[in-house]
Amino acid sequence: MLKNREVFSSFSVNDIQEAKDFYQGTLGIEVKDSPMGVIELQISGSNNVLIYPKPNHIPATFTVLNFPVDNIDDTADELIAKGVKFELYHTEHIKTDEKGISRDNGGPNIAWFRDPAGNILSILETTD
Repeated sequence: MLKNREVFSSFSVNDIQEAKDFYQGTLGIEVKDSPMGVIELQISGSNNVLIYPKPNHIPATFTVLNFPVDNIDDTADELIAKGVKFELYHTEHIKTDEKGISRDNGGPNIAWFRDPAGNILSILETTD
């Protein structure tokens, strides 16, 4: 029934214009305005991601978008220069360095940050 359907993901924000400014201006993603006051992130090689306004928005407590990058340090530095603040974790299972990058924790090098609505995003270093 659904196995041959093209899927897409979506998540909410409390301020659609602020989200558009962040995703387009800060992250450099092409953003398309869509009917009914929603926006679509146009991400090369992926399905579009729909972002919709929700007055009673509660930020996701999990990562809603992961951005694979070739060099996590360079990308983190570029985002920090644009005002992005990375999450710092010092838990039993996840530890980040002073830049906010988790290294050698059993997975890829990864760093988490939030959009203006508080949703969690990440950059993660790919190894080809």
